[in-house]
Parts: sequence; structure tokens; C-alpha cells
Amino acid sequence: MANAEEAKKWIAEALGAAAVSNHFAAVSTNVPAAEEFGVPRAHIFGFEDWVGGRYSLWGPVGLSIACSVGGDSFRALLKGAREMDRHFAGASARQNMPLISALLGVWYREYLGLPTHVVLPYAQDLDRFPAYLQQADMESNGKYVGRDGKPVSHPTGPVVWGEAGTNGQHAFYQLLHQGTTVHPVDLIAIKAPMSKFSSHHQKLLANAVAQAEALMCGRNSEEVEKEMRAAGASEEEVRRVGPHRVFEGNRPSTFLLLDALNAHSLGMLIAFYEHRIFLQGLLWNVCSYDQWGVELGKVLAKNILSEWQEATPTVHHDASTAALIERLR
Repeated sequence: MANAEEAKKWIAEALGAAAVSNHFAAVSTNVPAAEEFGVPRAHIFGFEDWVGGRYSLWGPVGLSIACSVGGDSFRALLKGAREMDRHFAGASARQNMPLISALLGVWYREYLGLPTHVVLPYAQDLDRFPAYLQQADMESNGKYVGRDGKPVSHPTGPVVWGEAGTNGQHAFYQLLHQGTTVHPVDLIAIKAPMSKFSSHHQKLLANAVAQAEALMCGRNSEEVEKEMRAAGASEEEVRRVGPHRVFEGNRPSTFLLLDALNAHSLGMLIAFYEHRIFLQGLLWNVCSYDQWGVELGKVLAKNILSEWQEATPTVHHDASTAALIERLR
């Protein structure tokens, strides 16, 4: 709302207060408040307060998407999501992609104790997709209290992270292949070239497939030594360097291949992960549709902000917090 107030002020100063109503639309669960702000009722798109923000793009909140990409593309996004919904609702357990992915995720997190889930899209246009899934997944299933109000006795939501394609290869893939902790990986690749540089795209796909093979199969010491000797390495070098070039393999990965990257396939991809998250929440017996962990910080921030505006603090804090507040006064 702070940004909206600044935008309103900017328009009023440039065009006059009467122009505000012609330049604002609102998407809100509080229609009266939007009207009070100055948005005409005809420009307000309301929705129910039980719609979580991280699942809201399919409804009125998607207005900004429709404005950005156009109505046809937005409808294609919705159509793709609907097709994944139907697949999820009707496919058998053996063919149900969200179900299989959810069960694998529960197996990795709860039974193998693996703490993270890595998402690696081999498409620069999806470079922010891992960050999108961070909110969708971690805000949904990062809970230690079950639906019955009691602490759960098992691990729940993993840390979700990742980076686009070959950028990640030169940043953290070392840890994925040879680190002491195993991190399950989703590799997302696009079959059709995304630009006129088709040879570049082939190289990108080759890298994606190579990573899947390397994670699964690794490379044993015999293969390493044979390769080094064939390259002319001395026996001393083979002995000294060889162990560092061994990959144990057997590191779990899932390869998701889209025929093309467009609004339709993106809708399917987002819905796939939403259903995965929903199922894991059921299996862990947590409520995936609240986010009380977000609220506490907001409440405390309001208290701290009000204290800065007062000469004498009225709220008592722990020594560490009190010292920070005093330092920032």
C-alpha cells in the first residue's frame, strides 16, 4: 500500500486528483477499502479472503499477468493448468505425475532425511521459477504443527532452491555431485529451441541430459584411472588426483521435459508443482494453506516502527533486539 499511495500522489500531482480514478484498478479482498482509496467500483476485482496469495494467479490476481502478456496468453496459461488439473484428478497412480513427484519428495525428505529440493530449469526464461517455487512450497509446507494442533513427529517441507541451467553448473553443481549431503534435483528442459540459435539450444539440452546421467551414474575409480592414463597422466598423478575425480552417483533427479515453453506449458508446469505441494501437505498432515510464520514478523515490525516514532519506548524487548532498535534510532 505504501507504493500505491506514492503512485496515487504522483498521478494527483501531475494530472490532478480527479485523474486518479481513471488510472487505477484494484484486486482486493476488501472492496470497500479499495473504493475508499479512490478506485471506482467498476475497476475493482474482488476475490475471497481464503485464496492464498501463492495460489492466486489463476483468478483476479492474475489481472497483472493478463495486462502484461495479453488475454490470449493468459487464457492459454489457464488452459494448461486445467489440463494438469484433469491429469491429476483422472490419471492412475502409476501415471500420475504430481502424485509420483509428491511421493518421491516425501521419501527423500521424511525417510532419507534429505533437507533440500533443487529446481534447475535449463531455460533462461525460467530463471526466476525456483524463487517462485520457494514461496509456493516453503510457505505451504514449512510447518511443524499438524492439522490436529500438535507438533508433527517427522520432517516436513524441504528448503527449495535452484538456478537456471548452466549458470548453476559453475556455481553449486560441485556440491550436488560430490558434497557430503545428497540434494534431490528437478531438471527442467525445453525440447523446442527458444530462439533462432538452434545449435546453442542443442548444447543446452546436452548439458541438461549430461547432468541427469552424471547424477545417476557417476564415475567410478576404474573409469577415472583409465581416462587419465589415456590422456597421458603419470601414475603419480593418477594416484594423487584420481580420487578427487570420482563421482559416487546414485544422486536422485527427476527430468521434466516440455515440448515447448509457452503460456500453456507454463500453466501445466505451475499446476504440476501446486498439486505436488498439496499432496505432500496431506501426507505430512500439515495445513498447506495458511502462513502464520509470516505474520509474527509483521506484527513485531509495526511495534518497532511505532517505537521509533516515540520519544520513550513502551514495548519491552530482549537485550539483543533492544540494542538493535537503539542503534537504529
